[in-house]
Amino acid sequence: MGILRQMEKFLKGQEIRFTEGLRIMKSKLTNLQNSLSKLPQADQSSSQSSCPPLVSPAHGRKFGSKYLVGHEVHFTCSQGYRMIGPGTRVCQENGTWSGVSVVCKDVSVCASNPCQNGGTCVEALNQYKCTCPHNWSGSQCQYQTQTAPPEWSVMNDPAFSRKPRCAKVDRAQHCSCDAGFHMSGTSDNSICQDVNECEVYKADRGGPLCGHACVNVPGSYHCSCPTGYKLLADGRSCEDVDECLTQQHNCSRGTTCINTGGGFQCVNPECPHSSHGNVSYVKTSPFQCERNPCPMDSRSCPFAAKTISYHYLSLPSNLRTPATLFRMATATAPGRPGPDSLRFGIAGGGEARSMFVMQRSDRQTGELILVQPLRGPQELSVEVEMSEYAERTFQAKHLARVHLLISPYEF
Repeated sequence: MGILRQMEKFLKGQEIRFTEGLRIMKSKLTNLQNSLSKLPQADQSSSQSSCPPLVSPAHGRKFGSKYLVGHEVHFTCSQGYRMIGPGTRVCQENGTWSGVSVVCKDVSVCASNPCQNGGTCVEALNQYKCTCPHNWSGSQCQYQTQTAPPEWSVMNDPAFSRKPRCAKVDRAQHCSCDAGFHMSGTSDNSICQDVNECEVYKADRGGPLCGHACVNVPGSYHCSCPTGYKLLADGRSCEDVDECLTQQHNCSRGTTCINTGGGFQCVNPECPHSSHGNVSYVKTSPFQCERNPCPMDSRSCPFAAKTISYHYLSLPSNLRTPATLFRMATATAPGRPGPDSLRFGIAGGGEARSMFVMQRSDRQTGELILVQPLRGPQELSVEVEMSEYAERTFQAKHLARVHLLISPYEF
């Protein structure tokens, strides 16, 4: 019992000394923290976590308002100007932007020398005007003044002439012309000449008489549309005929009819062939391919596109920009966790890439935006990709190949 009591006293003494040691240690830690808090902090404020703001180039536009590390800013030039420098700049970790400043250089509309017979070309906004020398006239100085026919009248075609209707009133002869004709010649030898309404109203403030082509006829006019279009009830506007919807196509079995401005195309996109022998695809629908399961020993296969989809868009010429053409989003199966992060970008398209911007519209959706007008007729393709990440780890990539069919007309 005596030994136990001595041990009990010894343990109590050790406990008191241990508690005192903890108290002293906590006091020293508190003093150390207080002294550190008074020193200048080497936190994120001293590191470059963002880049300086960028401004839009003269005669151009800027897309993107975030200047944090890893963010992109895109640039485009207005119509009539071409871009000198990179179309995209990235904020780097050292707080500077990649690439050099973008400049939009003027593309002169007078470079093709449109003025004839010694005329001088004068630049205007997206157009030109010819200053003609003496005895020459016309939009391109193509007419000699003394021989230029009146632009609003048909003079040399007998089919467009009528004899006036004349009557004597109080021994004086009065003559008149039918609607759509005007009096020409002398009082003794007058004739009714057709008024070319297509020329008279060509520069009218209310717009041209016809959406496409105006055809002058004796005393009147009518509008016509190009092949593959139909005239609407207003008698002036044209609308594309959907040959696919009306079954006016000759696409064979196994192909799909795609309506275009003024026509159609028969398409049957094929899945990409294996390039390394370990990535292969199978067609799951007329416009989608899915990757086959990857071999266990393949490192590159999981990084190849999991799905590839094909999309065909028919657009009018000179579509007003910016215009959203295509949206890409992810879908998660019920009961399965989806990705917590998505990244969108333009994967391919050659020179056409500069005409587009891929940006996020919300957390799960990316948009392909046309930022430069496209003049038809032409066809071009652009590839956009969406990558899925979970806890910053790459999960899968999806590729969409967007094929644009630009009509020759602006309707």
